[in-house]
Amino acid sequence: MTFKPAKWPRKLRSQEWFGGMSKDAIYHRGWMKNQGFPADLFDGRPVIGILNTFSELNPCNAHLNDLAQRVKHGIYEAGGFPVEVPVFSVSESGFRPTAMMFRNLAAMAVEETIRGQQMDGCVLLVGCDKTTPSLLMGAASVDLPSIVVTGGPMLNGYYKGERVGSGTHLWKFSEAVKAGEMTAEEFVEAEASMSRSPGTCNTMGTASTMASMAEALGMALSGNAAIPAVDSRRRMMAQLTGRRIVQMVKDDLKPSDVLTREAFENAIRTNGAIGGSTNAVIHLLALAGRVGLDLTLDDWDRLGRDVPTIVNLMPSGKYLMEEFFYAGGLPVVLKRLGEAGLLHKDALTVSGETMWEQVKDVTNHNPDVILPADKALTQSGGVVVLRGNLAPNGAVLKPSAATPDLMVHRGRAVVFEDIDDYKARIDDDALDIDETCVMVMKNCGPKGYPGMAEVGNMGLPPKILKKGITDMVRISDARMSGTAFGTVVLHTAPEAAAGGPLAVVRTGDMIELDVPNRRLHLDISDEELAARMAAWTPPAPKPQGGYAQLFHDHVMGPDTGADFDFLVGCRGNAVGRESH
Repeated sequence: MTFKPAKWPRKLRSQEWFGGMSKDAIYHRGWMKNQGFPADLFDGRPVIGILNTFSELNPCNAHLNDLAQRVKHGIYEAGGFPVEVPVFSVSESGFRPTAMMFRNLAAMAVEETIRGQQMDGCVLLVGCDKTTPSLLMGAASVDLPSIVVTGGPMLNGYYKGERVGSGTHLWKFSEAVKAGEMTAEEFVEAEASMSRSPGTCNTMGTASTMASMAEALGMALSGNAAIPAVDSRRRMMAQLTGRRIVQMVKDDLKPSDVLTREAFENAIRTNGAIGGSTNAVIHLLALAGRVGLDLTLDDWDRLGRDVPTIVNLMPSGKYLMEEFFYAGGLPVVLKRLGEAGLLHKDALTVSGETMWEQVKDVTNHNPDVILPADKALTQSGGVVVLRGNLAPNGAVLKPSAATPDLMVHRGRAVVFEDIDDYKARIDDDALDIDETCVMVMKNCGPKGYPGMAEVGNMGLPPKILKKGITDMVRISDARMSGTAFGTVVLHTAPEAAAGGPLAVVRTGDMIELDVPNRRLHLDISDEELAARMAAWTPPAPKPQGGYAQLFHDHVMGPDTGADFDFLVGCRGNAVGRESH
């Protein structure tokens, strides 16, 4: 049903700071006025925090200050009082040891920024991979009216007449150099075409996936996900979002009203249809935990089995986000899901309308970009969840980016104890490996790396690449960039550093992968596995002190979203007492 606004006016949360003539109210108003704000801005109109993840060290988000101004225009037009608030910005391309280690820190900072300051509603201004889930997680835990606007993807790249997908072609070109098919000079020349405008990755990587997830969840205005960063319509979307958040505050439309089980099921199916990143699994599980929903890996597998991948984008297909936008973007995909009976049409969105009311009349302008179901890239595009004695708590694989001939495979394990071991040995021609082997990497999960880096799509040995082989089965407890591809088993749980069975795999063991039957099996006896587990010792002492220790001590497994155990659940937005 369409959302029915609550009675207005009512006392706003911000009036606990600004309302009345008490010493405390004058204290708060007086300091704010040193910025030149007129007195009538404090008269009871909604105070909207624009949570801005701009950072020049986060290149995907370096253009967000301009969008923040557009959001302000919309807020002023609708009668609100906008305040721009910089928040923790996590860059996928620069943060070490890995951006994922800081998603939870960013979510904590955002949560307390919202709760502790005089906001009635929030615009979540995001872009790079971790900024979208971290701001959604923080906002969900506070439950003030909140809406997402993303920075948008980069324009298409081109090199020698070929579309160049950011990230995806980095992996392809790097492998081509190792195979002797591309020179180092050509690689450097191609670099200039990979990032030719502001914005996030132009493939269906994690940034575009999470922008799509925000829209499919109903937390962004319809059409937000795919507009290129430099397109004038991205600015218009920001301004419309500013207008909309003021009405959301008046209606008291909160994340808890939108982030229902039906919304998450819509998002999971959407991820299958777009060929979205496996990283969405971890982020949506964590977000569901913040609103108290019991979402599991089994839900991901169940809901994705019957969803064809119809968006023909890299890394699964051939186009990029620019073409996806011109074809009609995510609303077309959502309409197709609805027509196939795979969409909860009555799910509420931040627009106040249902999902179906928003998308039922849209048109597909390019059926080679958004494909008919009978021409889908794969008929079962959802994330596959594998289980077995190697992954008792589950592991994931993305079928749309995998090689069909490797979906059922048995091979000899070649084990790397960690990422450093892999880097030290992978280019050695003496490495005992061929294309039938299964590459296994340990100790790259949440506790092990620490932070669970995007190293799961291990590059193949040069001697294999020189044969013309471009894919092998790879297994780890790591993540993989959403821009990457291959028959890659990820997020193996429990992770090796926490004592999962992955920790005791040895080179020479036989491993069976059976995607149709959702099976991942280490071919040793139960007795042998038990004996190895009993003899296992942790690989290294845990971090001592600082955030690294907090992370290690409290991070949960990837199968539950890798959030901190003490952050699960919504803590609300109560205003504490204060006196000066």
